[in-house]
Amino acid sequence: MDVRTPIRLPFHRLAVFPVLFTQLLVLLFLALVLWQWQGAVAGYSGLCGGLIAWLPNVYFAHKAFRFSGARAAQAIVRSFYAGEAGKLVLTAVLFALTFAGVKPLEPLAVFGVFFLTQLVNWFAPLLMKKRLSRP
Repeated sequence: MDVRTPIRLPFHRLAVFPVLFTQLLVLLFLALVLWQWQGAVAGYSGLCGGLIAWLPNVYFAHKAFRFSGARAAQAIVRSFYAGEAGKLVLTAVLFALTFAGVKPLEPLAVFGVFFLTQLVNWFAPLLMKKRLSRP
């Protein structure tokens, strides 16, 4: 098996999929709640904040979980670093595009939903079905 040609699982079969799906549900729910209670501007501002958190996480999951197996250890580490670097850059670019291009905008809704969507990561061990075992 060549390390350069990854054996990919379908995206919905990755261990991280429940976390990403829960993040998507949280951001959509919060945007809907903001839309109902605070109005349309707060609703789409919250949606933007949630997407700023969620899209880079999807990118990271795509990059980081490309390889598996002990023989691909170096490729796994490289892909995690590349995924994390890309995630940080993508987050910064999405924040810049949102604040530069979306008018009117409710900054508190953007940052609030961004933070609450990221908070789902704290509960990732509870959401992941595949438990990591020790050797």
